[in-house]
Amino acid sequence: MTNASSISNLCDFRMLFKNLINQPVSIAPLISFRILFGLLMAYGGIRFWYMGWIEKLYLKPSFFFKYYGFEWVKVLEPWAMYTLFFAIILSSLMIAVGLLYKPAAIVFFGTFTYSELIDASNYLNHYYLVCLFAFLLILLPANKAFSLDVKLGICDEMQKIPAWCINILIFQLVIVYTYAGLAKINYDWLINAMPMSVWLKERSSKQGLGIILGLPLVPYIFSWIGAIYDCSISFFLLNKFSRKVAYFAVVIFHLMTKLLFNIGLFPVIMIFSTLVFFPGKFHEKLLSKIGYQNKSKSNFQYRSFANCSLSIVVACFILLQIFLPMRHLAYNGDVKWTEEGYRFSWRVMLVEKNGLATFKVIDPESGRKSEIVNGNYLNRFQEKQMSIQADFILQFAHFLEREFQQKHGIKEPKVTVDSFVALNGRSSQEFIDSKVDLTEIKDGFQKKNWIKHLDL
Repeated sequence: MTNASSISNLCDFRMLFKNLINQPVSIAPLISFRILFGLLMAYGGIRFWYMGWIEKLYLKPSFFFKYYGFEWVKVLEPWAMYTLFFAIILSSLMIAVGLLYKPAAIVFFGTFTYSELIDASNYLNHYYLVCLFAFLLILLPANKAFSLDVKLGICDEMQKIPAWCINILIFQLVIVYTYAGLAKINYDWLINAMPMSVWLKERSSKQGLGIILGLPLVPYIFSWIGAIYDCSISFFLLNKFSRKVAYFAVVIFHLMTKLLFNIGLFPVIMIFSTLVFFPGKFHEKLLSKIGYQNKSKSNFQYRSFANCSLSIVVACFILLQIFLPMRHLAYNGDVKWTEEGYRFSWRVMLVEKNGLATFKVIDPESGRKSEIVNGNYLNRFQEKQMSIQADFILQFAHFLEREFQQKHGIKEPKVTVDSFVALNGRSSQEFIDSKVDLTEIKDGFQKKNWIKHLDL
């Protein structure tokens, strides 16, 4: 009986593996994703250039905050920065039309990721998502149909690909929604309706919707809807019976967030990328409007997931996406306050923080103290981000140490900070221990014991 049960379970696993991994499916969803992603990224790059953000964010600042381990990523010369963004725009368009697709995908991933690593204060969830999608596109055969590569004979055409090529994109979106939903199951979001109460109150002065947004109950409605939506939308998108209604909810939800909050291209990215949940026939019909034809006679298939080294890369990617957002559990304290493990974990729109950080540089020989004007080194956005994030405060302290060593001849300066932060409507509280000499602390993944405890 046990052997029969084991054999049955093995057969079920093999069937699941076949359906989710190696089952031949239409390439059309991947083609739609490639075109929409490429066009949207090209638009984003052009918009970034046109708005003058290259100069504002990369050329004007004299100091840049870094991700731990990526301190080697430096801002380039002005001509090189503009060349970098030209490469982002050009490679995006090449991805969209499927021209020299693999090199274009590699160039886009490299240039876009490099631009995001220059200054960690510019971190946004959707920039991180773009980097992940770009990496996946390097691995996927998105140029094997309806592309210039096929038309020019650069690659063979195919109409069927293993299911994992579509499911890995679906998996990534499920990760985003699920972790965003789980992160909202906390006291601030559900019970205090924070930070929604703060944000909607700021918008209540606007005409039209402003009257509704100012009602006391509305922030709670928005908060609960947001949590329920993020926690459940993946399930309804995966279910073919509820998929159309669920996608309508996706569009409405993200259009509302786009209307009410300044969160860049994130809503648009989610609206377009979520189309990948729809089956091949839907995308074939959609693409037929711009000339796509399903040549069913083509039987060429992409290599099997189970029989190539690519499986190791994809498996590592999946494990990283599952466990990286949970790393905050290794630290004590409220992650919204300490932000240890906060980035890259899909904690979307969870905090409203305001901070003030006053640095003092002390010459241990003379005892002389110098109070720093942060604006002499940072732009307003950098200073705002620095004042509420402990690792940025530490980095800036070490920068001041080097600055006073080199320009003022102080051999071993001490740097302290008087730092206060207000989180989600609370009164301002001391954030960093003002007695700690920050020059003696090295950045890393260890617990930051010099962060003061949040008083609830």
